[in-house]
Amino acid sequence: MIRAVTINDIPFSCFDAGSGHVLLFVHGFPLDHTMWSAQLDYFQQGYRVIAPDLRGFGKSGGADDLLTMQQFSEDLHQLLDVLEIDEPVTLCGFSMGGYIAWQFALKYRRRLARLILCDTKAAADNQEVQMNREVVASQVLQEGPDFLVDGMIEKLFAPISGQTQPEIVKQIQKVIRSSSPLTIAGASRGMAQRIDAQNILAEIDLPTLVLCGTEDSITSLEEMRQFSRAMPDAEFHAIPGAGHMAPLEKPELVNHLIQDFLSKTDV
Repeated sequence: MIRAVTINDIPFSCFDAGSGHVLLFVHGFPLDHTMWSAQLDYFQQGYRVIAPDLRGFGKSGGADDLLTMQQFSEDLHQLLDVLEIDEPVTLCGFSMGGYIAWQFALKYRRRLARLILCDTKAAADNQEVQMNREVVASQVLQEGPDFLVDGMIEKLFAPISGQTQPEIVKQIQKVIRSSSPLTIAGASRGMAQRIDAQNILAEIDLPTLVLCGTEDSITSLEEMRQFSRAMPDAEFHAIPGAGHMAPLEKPELVNHLIQDFLSKTDV
C-alpha cells in the first residue's frame, strides 16, 4: 500500500490502496500521511485512497529552506500524472493541506471533482503571524523540532483528547520529532507566503465539505463557517469535542460526514 514514486528526480512515499473514485488526502504541518490513518482504513473499501508524504515530510525527499504551497500543489499534480490518474479527484486537505488545496483549485480546477477542507483557513497570514513563522523556521534549524512538540500539541488537540486518547497524542509527537528541521523551516516560510484564498472563494464552484473541531484553537469555527458561506456550493459541519486534529480525534464522525458528502455529490 505504500508506493515509492519519483517526481522530478525526487523520491516520494505515497499510500495508495483501494479502487474507484480517487480521494486524495493532503496532510498538515509538520506531519505526514499517517495523520489520515482512520480515513485511509475506512475509505479504501469503496474508493481509491491516495495519501502522499509531501515534499520533505515523512519518507519523501526534497527538503528545502523554502517550500511553497504552489510547489506542493505542483507535486500533487505531477503525482496524479505518475499514478496515471486522469479523472477528476476529490482532494481532502487538512490545515496546511487546505492551503495547498486552494492553490491546487486555482491552477488545476479541471483535475478536481470535489473539495474537503478540514480545520484550515482561507485568509493569508497577517504580518505578526508571518514574523512568527520566520522565528519558528530559524529556531528549528538551530535546535531541531523538539521545541515544537509541547507548544504545538496543546494547540492541536482538545484537552479531553489528551486524557481519553493519549495514543493519538503520542503518535503526533513522534511524527513531529521525526520531521526534518529543514522541511519544517521551509514549509513554515512557505505558509507565510501563501495566497489569500478569500479572493477566490466565489470562483470555486466545486461541491465542498468544510469541517472544523468545536475546540480548534488554531482555526475558529466562525472563520471556517464564514468562508464556506462565501463559496457557491459548500456545506459546513462542526465536529463537537474535537480540536484542530478533528480527523484523528473524532474519526467516526468525520468519516460519516465525508461518506454522506460523497454519496450526495456522487460523480
